[in-house]
Amino acid sequence: MLATARRWDIFCAVIDNFGDIGICWRLSRQLAAEQGIAVRLWVDDLASFNKICPQVDINQTQQNIAGVTIMLWSANTDWQASGIASVVVEALACNVPMPYQQLMAQQDIKPLWLNLEYLSAESWVEGCHALPSPQPHLALDKYFFFPGFTAGTGGLLQEANLQQLGAQFLADASAQQQFWQQLGVDNYGYYQQKISLFAYDHPQIQSLLACWQQPDINTLCLVPEGALANQLMQLYPQLKQHGELIINTLTLKVLPFMPQDDYDKLLFACDINFVRGEDSVIRAHWAAKPFIWQIYRQAEQAHLDKLQAFMQRYCAQMPEDVADNLQEFWLAWNTNSQLEHSWQKCSAKLAQIAEYNRYWRTALTANGDLASNLVHFVEKKFIMRRNFS
Repeated sequence: MLATARRWDIFCAVIDNFGDIGICWRLSRQLAAEQGIAVRLWVDDLASFNKICPQVDINQTQQNIAGVTIMLWSANTDWQASGIASVVVEALACNVPMPYQQLMAQQDIKPLWLNLEYLSAESWVEGCHALPSPQPHLALDKYFFFPGFTAGTGGLLQEANLQQLGAQFLADASAQQQFWQQLGVDNYGYYQQKISLFAYDHPQIQSLLACWQQPDINTLCLVPEGALANQLMQLYPQLKQHGELIINTLTLKVLPFMPQDDYDKLLFACDINFVRGEDSVIRAHWAAKPFIWQIYRQAEQAHLDKLQAFMQRYCAQMPEDVADNLQEFWLAWNTNSQLEHSWQKCSAKLAQIAEYNRYWRTALTANGDLASNLVHFVEKKFIMRRNFS
């Protein structure tokens, strides 16, 4: 891309522990690896970052990993000394520090300022995507950039080789065996059904676990560390003590935090993926296995409007009976409803959901990936500046 647009600063305030930094870290790595961009990722919580990227040294204010310069963002940061990038991205509702904004406004050639928003399937997103927002306090414009599920948005994060790597992994029995052993599962072939369960707590979780204790199906349920894992360890002290528990034909196993690339493999390796928030649901799309999304909870059930908007878009081409059963369970999972009856209906459609998800993945891929779409937007803006300045 244009040399004048090759230096990017991405700001990430870690709000929900891992989703925000997970997205920013994937984006930063992809921009560096695939676009040759010099990225500085400013993060205010290196301890949370370390959970998903063990190479991060929480005691260093500056370090380089995977071609990305990682900077600690704190009250002591000397913004004057750090310098200003050509492209500035404030990610997921964080705010660029005011001293940095003031330095941006003082530049002869103003940086391009982007507000990378949260993911939404709501119809209004397309109308706001890529629009400028003049700032009242400084002579700067900020542009809204929305990830999304249509060509009228910025698309979703997806590395160029992700689907190829997933297919290679699924075709390599030795690689799968090594992966499962790494997770402490030596007899992975014993299980006819493997479920990843990354979720917030749910008051009716035991009714769902009861569904996974069918006498003729051995089920492995892998629960990454988090709110639901904590709930299950309270319900089952043996799970907390040993990290694993067998209930009839169901084996529960708590997983420690894993690097992002390993989590991606988990989604490809399992038959059903329960995901939460934003980062993990995007990865579930690319695995194309049946997935259940638990959207980030908001006050007064406001998140259900966003969930309904996504389900309407996601299920638009799905057979009506499949869509009805899937949506019934998704709504139960995102409220405090009883789960057994709706899961039985949804699980009867898993094969059709898996087939549909491969079609859905192809449709999303056609929209382009978020990193490339960001770069194209930046290039266009810098070319316009050059031509009209």
